[in-house]
Amino acid sequence: MASLLYRLGSAAARRPLAFVLAWVLVLGTVVGAMLSLQRPLTNEFELPDSEFAQVLADLGEQIPEVAGGTGTVVLHSEDGFTGAQRDAIDATLADWEDLPHVTGTVDPFATQAELDSSDADLRDGRRQLIDGREEYEKGARQLEQLRWLIGEGERDIARLQRTNPDDATLPARIDGQAELEATLADGEARLADARERLEDGEQQYTDGATLRGLGDGVRLVSEDGTTALVQVRFDASMQEISPDDLALVPETGEQLADAGVEVDYGQELVFSTEVGGIGEAIGVGVATVVLLVMLGSLVMAGMPLAVAFTGVGVSLLGALALTHWLDLQQMAPVLGAMLGLAVGIDYALFIVNRHRRQLADLDHAGTEIDREDIRHSIGLATGTAGTAVVVAGATVVIALAALLVSGIPVLVQMGVLAAATVLVTVLVALTLTPALLALAGRRAIPRRRKKDTPRTDGWPEKWVDAVTRRAPAAVVAVVLLMGVLAIPALSLRLGLPDGGSEPPDSTAYQAYQRVGEAFGAGANGPIVVSADVEEPLAQADVVATQARIGSELAQVEGVRDVLPIGVSEDRRTLAFQVVSSDGPSAETTVAIVDELRGSVTDELAADGVDVGVTGATVANIEVSQKLADALPLYLVLVIGLSLLLLTIVFRSVLVPIIATAGFLLSVVASFGVIVAVYQWGWLGGVFDVHDPGAVLSFMPTLLIGILFGLAMDYQMFLVSGMRESYVHGQDARQAVRSGFVSGARVVAAAALIMVSVFAGFVWSHMTMARPIGLGLAVGVLLDAFLIRMTLTPAVMSMLGDKVWWMPAWLDRVLPHLDVEGSALVDKQRAPRPVADDERHDVEQDALV
Repeated sequence: MASLLYRLGSAAARRPLAFVLAWVLVLGTVVGAMLSLQRPLTNEFELPDSEFAQVLADLGEQIPEVAGGTGTVVLHSEDGFTGAQRDAIDATLADWEDLPHVTGTVDPFATQAELDSSDADLRDGRRQLIDGREEYEKGARQLEQLRWLIGEGERDIARLQRTNPDDATLPARIDGQAELEATLADGEARLADARERLEDGEQQYTDGATLRGLGDGVRLVSEDGTTALVQVRFDASMQEISPDDLALVPETGEQLADAGVEVDYGQELVFSTEVGGIGEAIGVGVATVVLLVMLGSLVMAGMPLAVAFTGVGVSLLGALALTHWLDLQQMAPVLGAMLGLAVGIDYALFIVNRHRRQLADLDHAGTEIDREDIRHSIGLATGTAGTAVVVAGATVVIALAALLVSGIPVLVQMGVLAAATVLVTVLVALTLTPALLALAGRRAIPRRRKKDTPRTDGWPEKWVDAVTRRAPAAVVAVVLLMGVLAIPALSLRLGLPDGGSEPPDSTAYQAYQRVGEAFGAGANGPIVVSADVEEPLAQADVVATQARIGSELAQVEGVRDVLPIGVSEDRRTLAFQVVSSDGPSAETTVAIVDELRGSVTDELAADGVDVGVTGATVANIEVSQKLADALPLYLVLVIGLSLLLLTIVFRSVLVPIIATAGFLLSVVASFGVIVAVYQWGWLGGVFDVHDPGAVLSFMPTLLIGILFGLAMDYQMFLVSGMRESYVHGQDARQAVRSGFVSGARVVAAAALIMVSVFAGFVWSHMTMARPIGLGLAVGVLLDAFLIRMTLTPAVMSMLGDKVWWMPAWLDRVLPHLDVEGSALVDKQRAPRPVADDERHDVEQDALV
């Protein structure tokens, strides 16, 4: 591989303009394709074979009006809504109903009036029941008096028949008695019928009152009359509708501002796909400063940036062009940009740094450097450092491609796009970097250190000496620090962001807050429950069945309201809206969903009712659970890959174990920091975390994959130097020192660049990118400086020669990769040799 890359780098050095123009042409082509073919990104989170999707599909067949997507619009008027404002709202509702995919709107004022009238109807019904009960009791008393009269008449007739059977009035009395008995029989029949109707009325009232009581807290207009909640209903889920079509809702609603109505839109109607915010710009700016300090030249510092932006531009613009045929999740380009910028700068820096070191060797030896020397050095740098770049990039690509095991299309898409970005960036680094170096020519030669300047050890020498002299203490200190940082990870809870995690100045956050204040936090994400009965219900039994099922749902701890929202035409399917006391991402809401799917489902199943649970809140919970379930398999896959790859590269059994153990420490420590900030709210003011909640469910899987690749990059660039020194005859402990000194500066610079780029996304416009940015920034910082530059040299110096042990049979089985490019150096014309002390001076000049 090194020889092939040498030829590639040499070709680019001999025809630099051709390679530069080729990439300009490629970039121009993808720009044109993107402008012609791009379609809007999607926020869809599809989950194959998901329970919530199946329930939603079944519900859509039975009760279509409750199965489509619903967008929330919050209206506010400080002093209450005036007549003119109500007219403007009515007109806007009509305009919304004419928009694509909109099936209707729920007028909050009309619906609230219906809810209020239902309360009045219940009160009227109760009064009628009371009046009916009084009438029934009055009739019962009258019949009782009639029975007494009939009894008295029977006794009089019996007495006359005994004492005066010939009394002329006796026949009339007997006839009158028969009429009274007939009247009594008729009255008793009518009283029985009245009693049956009264009992039916009482039962209906009880069922209605029960049902209304279950949803007593549901309102669409706040009690003070200042806030109203509009629901815009769509013919498909919100994820399936084009963002451009969704954007028409806020565009149409702009007319309400003229009427003095404040309007805020729920997160499902507005979402940001913006990448280039101030945070990202600051991150790139800091990376530029690091490059200037490292390379000492604007020209040289600009090369890694040019490589990174070219790689990211080609890959992401190409991906946007593909949206003409494929749906692209809004988070995928952000992740690709984040990772592409970081690795692009780093990979180009490694090649540039190697080239400058080689030129410094020649210059320090007093050699007159000509064009051929520069071309040879470029080819050699591409063959040596480029080989390490290929292997390092391959680790990142493989780790991201391994996201296929998650089985979640969105995560697979994000991983594939990020992997493609890294792949393109590696290709750009291997071809554009040597071309740019050739154009730079002699400007790549580092400035010489003045000969009379005394040589002093730099920070790498001092650091590795301190670490290796006190190796046990260094190991204990790093492990303890990582362990402390990892403690919060024990309470890690996964979820998807809701409106409460949006920036405070966003309309989505304002809508979330106002809904919570006026209608309760749970109104931001109600749960939809479907209930299928065995036989079609009689019309008269619908309310009773709704009350019975609703009562079971309401018994779940944390449920605030249960509201019936639909009945199928065949009256076999009933739909309910369950509102929790807390927000959609709260832990109590997750517990409610678990119980609805568990004990409540089992209890109702025993009564012949089949329960299903769905809705956006349930979808988020199910996606998070699916990701959590896939995480162990993915982690095992990544660890296995790490052990295998590092064993091949370093020809050692213990080095891969040390590297993998360090990687795991970095991961759990990063998890701990993320939990502390985004779930516990620590330093919330610094990181703009105003509503702590569940951690982004994609974060652990993505962080493991990306951090694995980056950790292996630093392991490769740092430890490969140690192995090279060991192979060339130094003892194990001295090899640790030599390898560390030769690679520490460039690894430190590369790590700082990555941390800067990732940290820039911590304040991104897209809130989903924030925890990933922080996790990667913290992970790289900890892994590079504590694991690779502290723990690794400390453990390796303690183990000595044992660290490079490998069974002979395993050495024969595994393929050999010349990561250091040693074979290439032996075959090609290397720079003129210099003494060891002179080389030390050269490295100081080249890297400081």
